[in-house]
Amino acid sequence: PSPRSCQPNGANEEALRYEIEELKQKDLALDQEIAQLLSEGYSLEELEKHISLLHEYNDIKDAGQMLLGKLAVIRGVTTKQLYPEYDLELSD
Repeated sequence: PSPRSCQPNGANEEALRYEIEELKQKDLALDQEIAQLLSEGYSLEELEKHISLLHEYNDIKDAGQMLLGKLAVIRGVTTKQLYPEYDLELSD
């Protein structure tokens, strides 16, 4: 059982109210951020495309990191030692 299910009913309801209020605040903050971006000339389609491209970039980067890790194990070196060989920055 979750810790919340062990709480008295009133405490559980209060925790849920607090969580709902937090989510409403996050929703409002995101709506304001979207409104700001739209006022700066961005379109929703453009923003969605950027988000999609960022997801794709992260997936490719994760695959690259995995391959570097496997190569490092095979060579018996650290991943960090492979970075110069492939012209990579540690911040990449």
